[in-house]
Amino acid sequence: MREIQARLQFPPEMLLLAQPVRVVFFDIDGVFTDGGLYFDAEGEALKRFSTLDGYGIKMLQTLGVVPAVVTGRDSPALRKRLTGLGVTHAAFGQEHKLPAAQTMLKDLGLDWSAAAAMGDDWPDLPLLRRAAFACVPRGAHAECLALADWTPEALPGHGAVRALCDLVAVASGRYRVLLEQAAS
Repeated sequence: MREIQARLQFPPEMLLLAQPVRVVFFDIDGVFTDGGLYFDAEGEALKRFSTLDGYGIKMLQTLGVVPAVVTGRDSPALRKRLTGLGVTHAAFGQEHKLPAAQTMLKDLGLDWSAAAAMGDDWPDLPLLRRAAFACVPRGAHAECLALADWTPEALPGHGAVRALCDLVAVASGRYRVLLEQAAS
């Protein structure tokens, strides 16, 4: 049987920023997806989600870290995906994202010092400015990139969310245990 070894390594300063994270706020378009908008013949929005990202969300939940979604759009496909992942903290159609995020923090009994955020465009700036750990995917708008503590190598919709989830897991000290459980 082959030996399993943890391969991921992150800069120590990123691990320190991620250690206190208990909630991660995610945008959807340009973070969970590649940012493209696809419509069928009836005008229904279609979205492509990465299974890597989905497993990362499940991993956060195992760690006791709350995945929360605050998005400017809404669609049946998005709601179905989030329901399938067990994401219960979600606000849809939010032109102004800060009030929804603050309500979620209050409901969770947390403040911004325990929050990470991942977004890619101007509507995400209020969350990125306040989060203790601000993350943006590659290709994010320049103003978001300027606020970022970290930008994963993976592209949005192709593992960027998972990379953040992995970082939080490594910072928690439980990544290796989760890896060994998955491999057994």
